[in-house]
Amino acid sequence: MRIIIVGAGQVGFHICERFSLENQDVVLIDTDEKKLKRIERDLNIMTIHGSGASARILAEAGIAKTDLFIAVTDSDEVNLIACIMSSQYNVKTRIARVRNQDFLEEGMFPDTKVLDIDMIISPDQAMTDEIVSLCHISAAFDMAKFADGRLMLLGYQIKAGNPRLGMTLNKLMKVHGSHNFIMTAIIRGKDTIIPRGDDAIEAGDKIYIMVRREDIFRVEKFFHLSSRTPHKVFIIGGGRIGYAVARALEDLNIEVFLVENNRQRCEFLSENLGRTTVLNIDGLDSHDLLDEGIDQADLVISLTSDDSNNIMSSLLAKYHGARKCITKITRHDFVPLLGSLGIDIALSSRQVAASMILRFVRRGAVGTVATIMNSDAEAMEIKVPMNRNFENVALKDLDFPKGAIIGAIVRGRKILIPSGNTRVQADDNLVVFFTRDAVKVLEQYFE
Repeated sequence: MRIIIVGAGQVGFHICERFSLENQDVVLIDTDEKKLKRIERDLNIMTIHGSGASARILAEAGIAKTDLFIAVTDSDEVNLIACIMSSQYNVKTRIARVRNQDFLEEGMFPDTKVLDIDMIISPDQAMTDEIVSLCHISAAFDMAKFADGRLMLLGYQIKAGNPRLGMTLNKLMKVHGSHNFIMTAIIRGKDTIIPRGDDAIEAGDKIYIMVRREDIFRVEKFFHLSSRTPHKVFIIGGGRIGYAVARALEDLNIEVFLVENNRQRCEFLSENLGRTTVLNIDGLDSHDLLDEGIDQADLVISLTSDDSNNIMSSLLAKYHGARKCITKITRHDFVPLLGSLGIDIALSSRQVAASMILRFVRRGAVGTVATIMNSDAEAMEIKVPMNRNFENVALKDLDFPKGAIIGAIVRGRKILIPSGNTRVQADDNLVVFFTRDAVKVLEQYFE
């Protein structure tokens, strides 16, 4: 597949990295020549110095034989113009990153079908949606929905003192006594492990579990975890994302306190939010925050435009007794460091946006796709092909690719959490968890 990506920022780089590792034919266009040289040195891609809104540059990049066109520069106008120009060619899929709300609000801009753009993505909206989803299952640090939300992939961190530490998967299943979840991965440091029966959980591991929605409470109880919708939430930063998150949490009847140190912005927030308490104070002022009860907060979400402020306000809130924090980070390389500091969830808006784009463009007979944050793994819903003899074959007898595991089977309205003896039927949808090393083999397996 030939892919042109316009924009070598963090979103563009993350997408390039993913597709490059799959040996796709990737061309990256950007106006920053130094950045392009650095990326070309690190990744197996072709780079072109210039504007993605230039017909000459697009022709040089091979637009006429391109399958996928993604425009993710920091300029909405460049992204839209580049996508519109690419529509003159037989490009199968076009995606534009857009931040300006005027382009996103219904009735304010022509339909994407008129522009011949397949997907317009807003990093701010993607970030808002991710945060609100995490509020519903508060013990998890990551989540993805499959089968119209009836099946969940949840990420939990297992901390020191948890009674399940040291147990192998085989022992966990014996102790649990019922088969209503599958552990699809263990993230240990920088390593992603597809676990087998003799793999054990260690302190600090991040585990991913595939579970039916109705079984979440029982599985969390088994792992000595507990999720509940937060009652009291502090949002530090009243910018676009902070404002959008506050509006969404108001609809969930959550008590929301929005901290913003710009008086003029506070006036806007007060006028446009219904039940949120807007506080014109500094998000790093312990005295004022304690007066407002941040020590009793179930959740603190730090969303200013400054990474240092977000990190410090999260640490301050945790120090004073806040139960959990979500921290927005611009620099993706900071994200792996923050867990050791005590920050529960670190989210990069650019990585969230990149993950959403990757979910949209994955090829093959697939349904939902989830890109696992801060790892080299994905989960994908794949339809069992009619041309393969899967019917009545037990999973343990399938020659399934190394680095991949079947986490669930979607059979019509029924969700099966399988064992090795579970038999696959034609037209089943398999939810497969896999590392990037297995992508090519997995695609060939299901062809």
